[in-house]
Amino acid sequence: MSETSQKPKIETSYPLHTFILNRWSPRSFSSQEVEKEKLMTLLEAARWAASTSNTQPWRFIVGKKGEENFDKILGTLMEGNRLWAKDAPAFIATFNKGGSLYDLGLAIGNLSTQATSMNLYVHQMAGFVKEKMIEAFGLSAEYQAVTVLAVGYLGEPEALQEPFKTRELAPQTRIALEDLLLA
Repeated sequence: MSETSQKPKIETSYPLHTFILNRWSPRSFSSQEVEKEKLMTLLEAARWAASTSNTQPWRFIVGKKGEENFDKILGTLMEGNRLWAKDAPAFIATFNKGGSLYDLGLAIGNLSTQATSMNLYVHQMAGFVKEKMIEAFGLSAEYQAVTVLAVGYLGEPEALQEPFKTRELAPQTRIALEDLLLA
């Protein structure tokens, strides 16, 4: 793996745990398969997230490259995401079943942290056609499609088309901590 395939360094205002420092949403994924046990471990981490009244309203559909679920999920992605995400080894489509989106966010936070601890990377996408996702899997109206996660091992940025390669190599930035505080 080349030097450029390593996650860009980030600068923080205060010390953070390594799992938070190393979390990143790449667009370049290795072709290495993500083992089923590892995908299930990610979902187990999500399962144990805090939720309102312990309702756990999150639901998932997993698709590994070469499987029908992968192709169905890929078919719902908007073109800008499809161009790079087609090379990810796995997708996880996320759904909300009548609960708080906050709860789903906590579950994905757990999943992402667990992924980082396993040297896996997660890129969350909202750029997909939600109605098409519901239709592709024959889900009822009680399910709300929320995001698609591309999951895999880190790949080479040089393999990406532009503008994705430039975005992959750009420094990571965030709004200043002081600007997040309202009072």
